[in-house]
Amino acid sequence: MKWFLHVVFAVAVSVAASLAPAQESWPSKPVKLIVPSSPGGGTDVFARLLAQALTDSMNQQFVVENRPGASGTVGAQTVATAPRDGYTFLVAANASIAINPAFNMKLAYNVETDLAPVARGVMAVSALIVNPDTGIKDIDDLVARAKKQPEALAFGSAGTGTSLYLGVRMIEEAGSVKFLHVPYKGIGPAYQDLLAGRLQFMYTDLASSIQYVSAGRLKALAVDRKTPLLPGIPTFAEAGWPSIESPTSFCVMAPSGVSPAVLQKMAAEVTKALKMLAPRLEQQALVPVFDTPAEFAADLARERGRWASFVKRNGITADQ
Repeated sequence: MKWFLHVVFAVAVSVAASLAPAQESWPSKPVKLIVPSSPGGGTDVFARLLAQALTDSMNQQFVVENRPGASGTVGAQTVATAPRDGYTFLVAANASIAINPAFNMKLAYNVETDLAPVARGVMAVSALIVNPDTGIKDIDDLVARAKKQPEALAFGSAGTGTSLYLGVRMIEEAGSVKFLHVPYKGIGPAYQDLLAGRLQFMYTDLASSIQYVSAGRLKALAVDRKTPLLPGIPTFAEAGWPSIESPTSFCVMAPSGVSPAVLQKMAAEVTKALKMLAPRLEQQALVPVFDTPAEFAADLARERGRWASFVKRNGITADQ
């Protein structure tokens, strides 16, 4: 019996020794960052900045691969079903990992058990913007007009399963008003209609709208967090609407089952990259979040609960 135990111990030590170099040498080949949206969007911009920073820091190539479709579920499924070897990660907006589950969508994967949190990444500053020709002065004015003429004020969005659409629904709930939703396949056409006056306002990410706001073609009423890009614009809380909290974040996830050592190393490298990229991210209206996988997992669980409660309370469905 003692002889058997000695053999088992020797084998275990040998296996552990053989695995250690493999983990220490990660990554030993190119790593894919799957983005579940088209090139040019906020998630894609962040992913490419992150990929270059990780490539420079780790002396190994990190490659962005766009897999758009089905509200981000195509790309998320790609990662959820990828090998658990640490060479495929997901860089996605929180819609894919926190909001979609609130709609009880039929997916080929379980977002909670098939994907593992790595890092929150960045928070994207969101803004409530209007066409200045409307003459709308602030949020109070917007809500007052909506009360007088329900569904007379139109807004556009790229889909109901996004934090930007839900941000407007939060204004509706807080102000007991109703707006007219005009859905678009992408945010670009919505901006064109807003600029042309066919839409009156939008709740959108500042990164894509700052060019119009700076040029005076659109007017910002409020932002969800302070930003040096618009120092004179109040937050929703400062404007008297603290319940409007519909954040957008660009996060890093891995397939469940990836080695904890690899997850921790990736998280540490993401934090290092975010610190290095901070000045550039600020110009993109992106705010770095420095957290651990455990902290991100706990925060993500709370976020999923908030979205589920809000969606159910307001009777929101994925096809609205």
